[in-house]
Amino acid sequence: MPSTSQHSNFNNPTQFVEGWYWALPSSKLKVGRVKAVTLLGRNLAIYRGVSGQVVAVDAYCSHMGAHLAEGKVEGDGIRCFFHNWKYDDRGICVDVPSQGKPLPVCIKTWQTAEKYGMIWVWVGEEKPSSLPFVPELEQVDCDYLLGTRFVKNCHPNVLLINAIDAHHFNTVHNLPLEIVFDSQDLNNAITFSNTTRGGDDSWLIRLIRPLYRNEVTYSMCYWYGSTGTVTLGPDFLHFYIIFALRMIEGGKTEGQTILVTPKRPGCIGWGVNRGLLWLTQQVGNYFAKGDTQVFQTIQFDLKTPTKADRSILQFIQHVNHQKVLTWGTWQAFDSPEESDSPLETLCDRHSSTSLML
Repeated sequence: MPSTSQHSNFNNPTQFVEGWYWALPSSKLKVGRVKAVTLLGRNLAIYRGVSGQVVAVDAYCSHMGAHLAEGKVEGDGIRCFFHNWKYDDRGICVDVPSQGKPLPVCIKTWQTAEKYGMIWVWVGEEKPSSLPFVPELEQVDCDYLLGTRFVKNCHPNVLLINAIDAHHFNTVHNLPLEIVFDSQDLNNAITFSNTTRGGDDSWLIRLIRPLYRNEVTYSMCYWYGSTGTVTLGPDFLHFYIIFALRMIEGGKTEGQTILVTPKRPGCIGWGVNRGLLWLTQQVGNYFAKGDTQVFQTIQFDLKTPTKADRSILQFIQHVNHQKVLTWGTWQAFDSPEESDSPLETLCDRHSSTSLML
C-alpha cells in the first residue's frame, strides 16, 4: 500500500483535511486586540471584541486590500487602518467614512472556538464537527497547561504516526512489551488502543503489573488527521497529552503540546493539578527525546509495510477517506470556485460564531 500518491490525502503538502485547527493561545489575544495569523496558507486577522467573542476574518480589506490586523477593534467589529472601513463580526461592511454610509460588501469570516487554552478555527464550509477532545474527558471540566511549541521537517500526518508505530516502542524506547492496537473509526476521528498484557519475562513489566487490572493503558485519538490525544498511565492515574499540529509551508509541521488533567476542587486540588501537569510534561518529554531527530530528516514512504505497521496503514486509510481542502485557497479539492451570491446570503453562510468551551 503506497503511503502517498498524486491522489492521496496522506502526507500531501498541497491539501489538508477539513476540520478544527489551532490558531494561537487564548492568552495571546486580549479584549480589543487583533493578531495576524497565517493558517494553512491563508492569511487571517483574528481579534477579540469587547464582548470577549473571538472573530476570524480573511485578512484583507475589500477596498484596497490593506491587512486588517493593522487596524483596530471597535466593539465586536474591526476598522481598517488605511481608509477606516469598518466590518462587523459577520464580516459585513457597516461604515465607510468617505461615503457617509456603508457599501454592500463583506469579508469572509470563519467559525472559532476556545478550548484547552487555545483559539481554534474551523477550516471548511460544512457545519463544524466536534472540537478535538480526549475521549475519556469528553464531559469533564479540565485544567490544562500549554507545553512545548515546535517545528518539524515533515508532514503532520507523518509526525502523528509515531505514536502508533508499535514496533518503534521496542527498537527506540526499549519497551519490553509487544504493543498491539485495536482501532475504532469515529467518523472525524479514529482511536487506537493497546490490547496486550504480555511482557511477563521483563522485571519492569512485572513491577508495574499490579498497577493495571487489564492491559497497559495506552491509547491515541486522532482528529482531522492533524491533532492527536494521548492517554497513558496506571489505572489510578491517567496522563493526557494533546498534540495540536498544523501544516506550514513546504509540507512541514508546526505543533503545540497541551497537557490536560481533570479539574479537582479547592485550593488543594489546584495545587495537585499543577504538580500533575508538570509530571505529564515530563512524561511527554521522555518519549519525545527518544526519536524527535528522526522527523527532521525523514523522507516518509512506506514501501514495504509489515504486520507491525497495521495501525499505521489504518490511519493512512482513515485520512485518505476524509474531505480535503486545498492549501492556501481552502477550496474543496478539485471543486470549482464558488459562484457569486447575494451579499446577505454570502455573509450568513460565512458568519463567524465564537464558542467558549
